[in-house]
Amino acid sequence: MARTKRKINPIQPAPAPELPNQRVYQTGGYIRLSVEDSGRADADTVETQKTLVREFIEAQPDLQLCSLFCDNGRTGTNFDRPAFEALMDAVRAGKIDCIVVKDLSRFGRNYLETGNYLERIFPYLGVRFIAINDNFDTLTAERSSDGYIVPLKNIMNAVYSKDIFRKICSALSVKQQNGEFIGSWAPYGYKKCADDYHRLEPDAETAPVVRQIFQMRCAGAGYQMIVRSLIREGIPSPSQYHYLKGDTKAERCANAKWHVPMVQKILQNEMYLGHMVQGRRRSVFGETRGERVVPADEWIVVRNTHEALIDEQTFQTVQQLAVQCRTAHKEHAGQYEHLGTIPNLFLGLIFCAGCKRPMMRRKETFRGKRLHYTYVCRSHIEDPDSCPTGGFRETDLKAVVWTAIQHEIALTEDLAAALAQQYDNSSDAASRKQAEDREITAAIRAQQRASMLYDSLYQNYVDKLMTEQEYIEMKRKYQADMERAKARLAELEQRKQDRRSQTTQNIWLTTYSRFRDETELTEEMTHALIECVEIGAGKQISVTLRYRDEYRALAALLITEGQVQPG
Repeated sequence: MARTKRKINPIQPAPAPELPNQRVYQTGGYIRLSVEDSGRADADTVETQKTLVREFIEAQPDLQLCSLFCDNGRTGTNFDRPAFEALMDAVRAGKIDCIVVKDLSRFGRNYLETGNYLERIFPYLGVRFIAINDNFDTLTAERSSDGYIVPLKNIMNAVYSKDIFRKICSALSVKQQNGEFIGSWAPYGYKKCADDYHRLEPDAETAPVVRQIFQMRCAGAGYQMIVRSLIREGIPSPSQYHYLKGDTKAERCANAKWHVPMVQKILQNEMYLGHMVQGRRRSVFGETRGERVVPADEWIVVRNTHEALIDEQTFQTVQQLAVQCRTAHKEHAGQYEHLGTIPNLFLGLIFCAGCKRPMMRRKETFRGKRLHYTYVCRSHIEDPDSCPTGGFRETDLKAVVWTAIQHEIALTEDLAAALAQQYDNSSDAASRKQAEDREITAAIRAQQRASMLYDSLYQNYVDKLMTEQEYIEMKRKYQADMERAKARLAELEQRKQDRRSQTTQNIWLTTYSRFRDETELTEEMTHALIECVEIGAGKQISVTLRYRDEYRALAALLITEGQVQPG
C-alpha cells in the first residue's frame, strides 16, 4: 500500500512577551526525502518540506534562517548524507546553533544514531533542535535522568523503515521468481515491452549489435579487436545509447566508449539465451557499503521467459573460448614468476593527458630474464585513433618524479632558513611573541575576573547586598563580559594558530621536509607528495605536486617581508 501524506500539525508556541535581549538562534533547516522527488501535489515532496520549515522559522522571533540543507533521495537509516554533513560542518564552524526539521523521521530513522545526536552531540555543541510536527523542541522539552522522551518514536521510525524494506524486497523477490524483469534498464539488446515493463523483447537497434559481437568472437576475434571494430563503426556503447535515447541525463554517459570488460560482460550474459537471470547483487538494510555480489549458484534464473538473441551452441562456444583464454593467461603469467614483482609506487596516480583515463600498469619481460613495467593508455590500446598517448617505462617515470620532488625539497630548505631568520631568531619575532603572550594573558585574566564576579553575585543577592534589579543587571553584565573575553581569547589563539600554519607549520613545508633524508622514491613519499601524473603524446609528462597553493602563499609572505627575492 502506498505511503500517505501525514497531516501537518506544526508547533504552535504560546506568544511570548518581547524581551530586549532575547537570544536569536542562527537556524539551519534540514530536509530529507527517501526517494527522488516525484513532484506530485499530494506527495510529501522536498518543496512542501522546504515551505513548512521556512514558514515556521520565519514565524518565530528567536529564529533567523541561515540556510536550508536538502538530501533528496537519501535513506534515513544512516547519516552518510552530503547535505547533512554540510549542515554539521556549519554547526562545528559556529555558523548554526539551531536545527529545524519537519519531523524526527526526516532527521533519521536509526534510533541509536538519532538518539546519540539528540542526547549527546547537540547538547555538547550547544545546538537547539526542533521537530515541527512532533512538537519537540530541546529548549522546552522535558528531560528526565534518562534523557528526552523521544527514543520510542525513533524506534518506531526504524521499525517502520525495516518493515517497508522487507515488504519491498519480498514483493520484488516474488516477481523475480515469476520471471518478471525488475531492473531499471533492460539488458543491452533488449527493451521493455510497451504493454508490460516486466517483460523483455528484442530491441531492433541493439539486438543486431549483440549478435555481431557473438559472431565475431566465434570467428576468433579477440576482445580488443571487437572493441576497435565497434568504435570504428560508430556504434554507441550501452551507456551512450541510453543517454542518446533519453533514459539517463548523466553527462558521464554522453561520450562513454566501448571497452573490453563491457564486451566480456555481454558475452557471458545468459539473458541472451532467453533466460531471465536476476539477483546478481543484493543490498542489506541500513548498511552503507552498498550492494554485495551474490555467488552464481544463488542467482534467480527462470528459463525461457523471452525471445533469445543467441542460440545455445554459439553461447557455449564463446564460453569455451573464454576458458581457454583464461587458462593460457594463467600459464603465461606464471611463466616468469621467478622474476618476482616490483611494488607499484604510483597506484592510482597515473593518468593519460589526452583522454584523462587512468593508465594501466603492464608487466613485461626482456627475453625472460629481466622484468620491467610500462604504463599504457587504455583508450590507445582499444582504439589508437581515439588517443595518441602511447606507453611510458616506469623506470623513466621514476627518474622524472624523483627529480621534481628533490627540487621541491630543496625549496623547503631555502624557505625554512628564511623563516628561521624572520620568525625564530629575529628581535621582531621575539617582540611579536611577547605581545601575543601579553594579549592572551590579559584575555584569560579578564575571563577569570568576570567568572569570579559572576559566581559571587548570587550570594550577594541572598545576603541582601543588592536588589533584585541590581542582581539581574549585574548578572547580564558579567555574562556579557565573560562572552567577550572568551571570544577575544579564541580570536587570539586562532590568530596565533593561523600564523603558525602560514609560516613554521605550513603544511607544504612540514610535509616535504619529512622526506629530506630519503635517497629513493617510496610508496609513502609518492602518495604524500604527488597529486597526479599525466602522460601525453610524445612522452610529455606533467607532475602535479601537492600543496602548491600553500607554497605560493608562504613564498609571497616572505617576499612581502623581504626575506626572499621574487622570481
